[in-house]
Amino acid sequence: MSVNHRRPLRAATAACILAATATLTACGGDDPDAGTNGVGKLTPEKIQTRSRTAAEAAQTVRLHGTVAAGDNRYTLDMRLKSDGGSGSVAAEGTTFQVLRVGEQLFLKADAGFWSHDSHGDDAAAGKLAGKYVKVPKGDPAYQRFSGFTDKDTLLGSLLTLHGAVTTDGRHEQAGVRTVRITGDEGAGGSLDVSLEGTPYPLRLERAGSAGTIGFSDWNKDFTLAQPPKDDTLDYGGQLPTS
Repeated sequence: MSVNHRRPLRAATAACILAATATLTACGGDDPDAGTNGVGKLTPEKIQTRSRTAAEAAQTVRLHGTVAAGDNRYTLDMRLKSDGGSGSVAAEGTTFQVLRVGEQLFLKADAGFWSHDSHGDDAAAGKLAGKYVKVPKGDPAYQRFSGFTDKDTLLGSLLTLHGAVTTDGRHEQAGVRTVRITGDEGAGGSLDVSLEGTPYPLRLERAGSAGTIGFSDWNKDFTLAQPPKDDTLDYGGQLPTS
């Protein structure tokens, strides 16, 4: 009398296939780096290096958020490239426009801004209000405000975490998957780095509650040109600033 082993064998084979498929599916579904640029698999130090390298190599970036410096807190919305930048800066209750094209720096603000910096000289402030005022390179205001338009300077000072760098999981910024790294377990700041495409920095929380900065429009070109002559005032000499 023969015994039919086919049915049990087929059942066992099917069970093995189903188990293997389930295992593969589970493994694939749990992989946080599936479909990413792979940066999340690196050490925190290498993630930081990759993001900084990507930022330095980019031709343009938009930077927006708040930065605390000393006793002042600035709200920035700047578009930057290697030869200048433009945008707005708000501080001490006033907002002004700043524009740099090459070495030519211009400021545009209301009379209140100029009156504050000219120690209440309303006549001087009235002449400057509402115009793109050309700032002489030797004027103290040039050094004070040109840094807002300097891509390398701003990124170099901002993209810094303090203390030992560690990874703090996967997150999302504006619909883009990120890996977050922190300094000193968060006390030294945190940085979200894109897991999609180039590993650009996307969001920075500075150490010591010194502001939060968002980065976007990496490598998206924009026009940078001097303002129209009829909207420009060359004050000449030193501006009436403190």
